[in-house]
Amino acid sequence: QVQLVESGGGLVQAGGSLRLSCAPSGRTFSRYAMGWFRQAPGKEREFVAAISWSGDNTNYVDSVKGRFTISRDNAKNTVFLQMNSLKPEDTAIYYCAARTITNIYFVPPTRAPYDYWGQGTQVTVSS
Repeated sequence: QVQLVESGGGLVQAGGSLRLSCAPSGRTFSRYAMGWFRQAPGKEREFVAAISWSGDNTNYVDSVKGRFTISRDNAKNTVFLQMNSLKPEDTAIYYCAARTITNIYFVPPTRAPYDYWGQGTQVTVSS
């Protein structure tokens, strides 16, 4: 069982930046592709970004392309989501998720299922 812990959320003004982090407790990131999702009040959870275990391949939802960057440091067992040029519509609870993989270059497509989820971290962008 992998327990994921997110951090780095907070309150920021529109146009500002935040960096979210996600790390597993108790286990390493071996053979997991990682993803970030978000859920705004009254809305369904949506995919934000994903990254292969190798870090070479990434996938983003169109609304964050050019503003958000997903990355990972396997030596530190941490995955990041750098969020720049934040907008009020980015306000949501952000979750990280892990998917067991056998191909280290595989990046999960948008609707792919994930095996483990974190508890989430709140991101609020004020206008």
